[in-house]
Amino acid sequence: MEKEAVISGKTLDRTHYVAQAGIIGATYAAATLVVLLFLQGLAFGPVQFRLSEALCVVAVLTPAAIPGLTCGCAIANLFALVITGTGALGLFDVVFGSLATFLGALWCWRLRERPALAILGFVITNALIVPAYLPIMLQGLGFYTIPFTDISLDGYYWYMYAFGVIATGIGEAVVLYVLGLPLLRALRRANLESRFLQ
Repeated sequence: MEKEAVISGKTLDRTHYVAQAGIIGATYAAATLVVLLFLQGLAFGPVQFRLSEALCVVAVLTPAAIPGLTCGCAIANLFALVITGTGALGLFDVVFGSLATFLGALWCWRLRERPALAILGFVITNALIVPAYLPIMLQGLGFYTIPFTDISLDGYYWYMYAFGVIATGIGEAVVLYVLGLPLLRALRRANLESRFLQ
């Protein structure tokens, strides 16, 4: 017997669940790469507004967004590793950036009845996890000061982490609340939740 996921009291068979996760992952990855190609530093770096993060609001609509967004983030970060030339250091982003997305999506699905609180999960997980490895990546790429300051990264990990928490948190919050919430309202007006069950 096929396992089923439950959405709004209705069930979703495994085939549809996997298909939805794949579509969500592919859409997120493609959107992230478009942002990277056209806006470059805004998609990756110490101060980022990854516009594709607005798509994370689909985690309010379906549990398939949990694996979908996680895989999409991993794929986007793998491609970014090649495009930006971060090499092995980019693997930090592949692993831990994807972990942040997974935890944010899990939080979002569990609190889906309160969308404004649900999408806060992505803000918190990205703000706490991404800055933890960002100083290591920046030094490996030849950046030796905290962005926009003269403070050396060498020996000042906690300052860089604090800067990252604030910068990443603000960027994520702006994208999710300014772009994401209106997108969620539009998807709901299009009755997307019921379409997930077809």
